[in-house]
Amino acid sequence: MKTDLTTMPYAQRLETLLLHGVGLWDIYQHCQRVGSLDTAIRQAKLNDFAALRASFPLLTTIGFNGKVAAKVRNQFVEWGYQTIILPSSSPAHASLSFEAKLLEWRKLRSEPDGA
Repeated sequence: MKTDLTTMPYAQRLETLLLHGVGLWDIYQHCQRVGSLDTAIRQAKLNDFAALRASFPLLTTIGFNGKVAAKVRNQFVEWGYQTIILPSSSPAHASLSFEAKLLEWRKLRSEPDGA
């Protein structure tokens, strides 16, 4: 069954993702940014990765939404996580089609395609 997350309020999107075994967590605790481009991020403070690790001991795989998020990847690799650098979901990164991005994002699924 497919679920259209784009029509849901944000809180419901998060709940639906969790029901499917996907957590959403930002690498930044807070930052300043005018607009939506990652290049506009200023005064960023990283989230507490050790707290994430302690709170979710069954977490095994982390997918990074684009190259900016993946800058912290090495810390998670050192802790033994599997990591996947995914194409950015931002419309600003339109070099890949939606279908191509979807194929990459499906690598996060633990069940085979079509399940």
